[in-house]
Amino acid sequence: MIRLLLLSLMLTAAMGIYDFKVPGLSGGTIDFSQYKGKKILIVNTASKCGYTKQYAELESLYEAHKDKLVIVGFPANNFGGQEPGSNEEIQEFCQKNYGVSFPMAEKISVKGEDIHPLYKYLLEEAKKLGIEDPVKWNFTKFLVDENGKLITVFPSKVKPTDPELMKYLN
Repeated sequence: MIRLLLLSLMLTAAMGIYDFKVPGLSGGTIDFSQYKGKKILIVNTASKCGYTKQYAELESLYEAHKDKLVIVGFPANNFGGQEPGSNEEIQEFCQKNYGVSFPMAEKISVKGEDIHPLYKYLLEEAKKLGIEDPVKWNFTKFLVDENGKLITVFPSKVKPTDPELMKYLN
């Protein structure tokens, strides 16, 4: 009886960011539990967006702060069909044009009925902070602290090196 109660409690316990594992764009698995103790910047990306140039700033931010920050990109085709490519095409584009070395997940959906569970979780956490429907376009940025708690969400127009975001890293 006690085992059943404990199992029930474990199953109903809220998932945290460190419970997520996602397929990586270049193979393997991105296991968020390996990022404990670091800030995590989660970004929905697209190769044919006006904000695509942010890949360069994301890469430079990652290189400058990778001792305390990990960036995880999530290609998504939810806005204007701006990420039509296959996982292989997206990976090639990111490498060839921006030298992306931060972890990139396989293409997912960040909105709608087929929303990825990680993004569903992030939206629920954002709502707790009073941020309703934060993913309005590509390159929305979710910043998670060293303990796995969502700090805030930055809209697409906030560049990765904007002082508004950088204040959390300095």
